[in-house]
Amino acid sequence: MNPALPPVTLEELAVLSQRASTVIERLRERVFAPGSQKQLDLLFNVRTAAEMVGRSEKAIRDAESDGRLPEPAKDATTNRRNGYTLAEVNRMREVFGTLPHRAAEDPPLVMAVQNFKGGVGKSTLAVHLAQFLALRGYRVCVIDCDSQASTTAVFGLNPDVDVDEEEDTLYPFLQHGGPKSLHYALRATYWPGIALIPANLGLYDAEYEFAARMARDPTFILDRLREGVASIADQFDIILLDPPPALGMLSLSVLRAANALLIPAPPNNIDFASTAHFLKMMESTLAELARHGGAREYSFVKILTSKMNDQKSAHQAIKRMMDAVFPQDMMTAALKDSAEIDNATANLMTVYELTGPATRTETHKRCRAYLDAVGREVELLIRKTWPSHHRQLRKEGLL
Repeated sequence: MNPALPPVTLEELAVLSQRASTVIERLRERVFAPGSQKQLDLLFNVRTAAEMVGRSEKAIRDAESDGRLPEPAKDATTNRRNGYTLAEVNRMREVFGTLPHRAAEDPPLVMAVQNFKGGVGKSTLAVHLAQFLALRGYRVCVIDCDSQASTTAVFGLNPDVDVDEEEDTLYPFLQHGGPKSLHYALRATYWPGIALIPANLGLYDAEYEFAARMARDPTFILDRLREGVASIADQFDIILLDPPPALGMLSLSVLRAANALLIPAPPNNIDFASTAHFLKMMESTLAELARHGGAREYSFVKILTSKMNDQKSAHQAIKRMMDAVFPQDMMTAALKDSAEIDNATANLMTVYELTGPATRTETHKRCRAYLDAVGREVELLIRKTWPSHHRQLRKEGLL
């Protein structure tokens, strides 16, 4: 008979932890090279810029000729235009009056990409949506509420080095007697039009502090994040909240702060069951929270099929079931499972910021089409919440 396995000691666990930390450090050294700063290398030719701006190529060239727009930089060797940056495209939109910003009287859209289960594509969806909306010309803020800080890392910040929990994250604001607004934590990113409130592991402490204070001051705990979002909302069209994948105090605060919900749900039995449980828990939890801080309403709550693989018959069957069970609540577009997303994420990038030959492959084009379809559908939902956009939506036959 084999002898019993020896117990694993705390010292051995410490060794495992140290080894894991070493691997993580090497990965971060590769991605976050010392002194490096992430930048956006996207350039758009005049044809693409015209499509983005909603004006003709001639209108752009005329505006450059008469001085309303600066001419783009040219290659020193070929004397050909290098192309336009996103910031320059937004400048065109400003000159031509085609920026899609909400009117001052329109409510800012505060959308949580929410599911209590991990691994459903929550952070991937939040980051790609933010970048899609920024490409369209909207003013976007992303608030990373997850101590794992995946979203923060994709935006080029090393959570362990570049982010101070006492100065840069939500943590100071969530403490009793903290700052009056979230302006202190806002950071510009390398994406024009996107600001970020980053996260790091220190944000996990807020869970314990919130839980300890919940019995004494439930209203403060539940609505503190909502108040923080309101303090910066006038600067943005859309605020995206990326909460932790768990039913904790921060997740509950996110539910209270948001006025719209997008729920990513992969089409497999386990994830579908988890999403069903999430909806049930959300209903009972929000009802309980309403007793303490008043009811909250959402402009829309939509379920998005994520990580969909059309080659798997089981995925197709569960997707049909999801469409039947939630006929009014499912998004038409689906976020397909794609190696392109996985490869980009492995390098802490997104599909939208890839450049060069990689963007000319059929795999990239298909993935980009999936992401764009999701983005356009979300954008339409958002615009429907803004009265100032209704006239144009009716003109486009979308309302």
